[in-house]
Amino acid sequence: MGSVYLDTSVLGRVLLDEPDTPAIRNELARFERHVSSRLLRVELHRLGLREDMLEHVDRLLSGQVLIPVDEEILTLAETLRPSSVATLDAIHLATAVRLTEAGKLNAVMTYDKQLVGGAHAHGITVLSPS
Repeated sequence: MGSVYLDTSVLGRVLLDEPDTPAIRNELARFERHVSSRLLRVELHRLGLREDMLEHVDRLLSGQVLIPVDEEILTLAETLRPSSVATLDAIHLATAVRLTEAGKLNAVMTYDKQLVGGAHAHGITVLSPS
């Protein structure tokens, strides 16, 4: 089944082995392609560094298609609605919106409430497995 966009709240939970990790892994297995903004790599490495789990980050990122943060994405993120979406999440949302508009995305997986609202506002299916 197509492509799913992941934000850091998803792979962060897997990195920290939170209780919903099995549900996340099961849901991810339904998708042929896992995509995210290149921002995910930075955010996940920062989390790994804080939690002394840096050695596990690259394994989680393997197979993940990372979309470059380019000028088009940044410009879209500047004014993308809703305004409740925080700055870095606006970059995630802008990336997901562009992929959706190009017909290359089936859903967004996130646990971030503002990002959930933002994705819904743009007609994007949201998954938060538990």
